Amino acid sequence: MKKTNISGTNDKRNVNPNWFTSKTWMKVLSEKIKSEDQDIYHVHFEKGSRTKLHAHNGNQVLIATKGKGSLEVFRKYGTSKNNFKIKKTQKINLNEGDIVHIPAKTLHTHGSVDKKKTFSHIAINILPRKNAEYKTVWWESDFKTKATTII
Repeated sequence: MKKTNISGTNDKRNVNPNWFTSKTWMKVLSEKIKSEDQDIYHVHFEKGSRTKLHAHNGNQVLIATKGKGSLEVFRKYGTSKNNFKIKKTQKINLNEGDIVHIPAKTLHTHGSVDKKKTFSHIAINILPRKNAEYKTVWWESDFKTKATTII
């Protein structure tokens, strides 16, 4: 059993800037508690920042912890892995305390909706099976009609 606290800034970790639209950082909580069945992150999106379009090979749970954010779900049209059309099928507003489950292989984006305020959430990435690697594929997109280039 391992106890820790998500407060404090000593353990901030930069994220790959290619995966976000603006400044974002996180804390890796699963390392702190030695979790083996899921990866857990506390992700902080600066004003208006969000993830680029992506999909995971396992389920994901988001728990909003601060500010206002959103989860947008997209449908893919076409068979190409790199260049395809997209259409937004759902937008879910996220407020402090909201919890949302994102099924594996769902094309989506999430982050801050306010260009004046930050947003944060806890992301729980559930491994697809025991001892499997959790994988995410990221795309450049216009967030409206097309996705191009795997990042």
